[in-house]
Amino acid sequence: MSGFVEKPEPVQVPGLTHLHTGKVRDLYQNADGNLIMVASDRQSAYDWVLPSDIPDKGRVLTQLSLWWFEQLADLAPHHVISTDVPAGAPADWAGRTLVCASLTMVPVECVARGYLTGSGLAEYRQSRTVCGLALPEGLVDGSELPEPIFTPATKAAVGDHDENVTYEEVADQVGADVAAELRRTTLDIYGRARDIARERGIILADTKFEFGFDERAGGEKVLTLADEVLTPDSSRFWPADEWQPGRAQPSFDKQFVRDWLTSPAAAWDRTGELPPPELPQEIVDRTRAKYIEAYERLTGLTWS
Repeated sequence: MSGFVEKPEPVQVPGLTHLHTGKVRDLYQNADGNLIMVASDRQSAYDWVLPSDIPDKGRVLTQLSLWWFEQLADLAPHHVISTDVPAGAPADWAGRTLVCASLTMVPVECVARGYLTGSGLAEYRQSRTVCGLALPEGLVDGSELPEPIFTPATKAAVGDHDENVTYEEVADQVGADVAAELRRTTLDIYGRARDIARERGIILADTKFEFGFDERAGGEKVLTLADEVLTPDSSRFWPADEWQPGRAQPSFDKQFVRDWLTSPAAAWDRTGELPPPELPQEIVDRTRAKYIEAYERLTGLTWS
């Protein structure tokens, strides 16, 4: 069992229609047909949305995504129209709201990996492959791959696991031309972001993107980058000076949360049916600090 420990009631805003409550983001639509994405401070782990928030998390994710969209604009257009807070919305929406074009979404999580860890490592240990791609012998947790690889997944509902699939399965689902464009664009973006992060002393181990087609022009459909991009929620960022293959790497994400949930202190069985407990304040504070550190190191800006 998994999902929300306690699903929040959507905020009602005049002129907006609530469409969806996700793990982190709430989705609305305005009278013009544009989507309003509001990043909350909710935290998820092990397919649960936890009962404890991480203060400022939604703002960090939003501002970091906006920074990355600018760095990647020549590689792929993005869906953001403005950051204006809709009239009548809560003041807390400031800094965490994106007004976005409504896209025809591609039903694939586009994952790029430059290093071996996570679900890719688990598959590699069984078959020496990741998403059907053969890899060399002798790789360990944290190994850099010979070259970045495209390892797509199906997008799961809240509470379910994303499922890794092969490139051929993606091509069967969306067509060969679209699959090729997804792979090419994903790897191009990963390469740019990896180099930017590396200059700042950070390893971008892997990341996932979501794409859709923008059909507003009424002509050729344009593949467009959507949702969040290159945040600690959608990526693994490791400090380069602490990288050591053969073990789990220190990271700029919710690893503090995962580690505590699986520790004796939490007294929680992640394979059972009971929901996870509240996080201690120390874990909340340390996780918030890691999100902010990732933002500041990547952008060179001071969080405020």
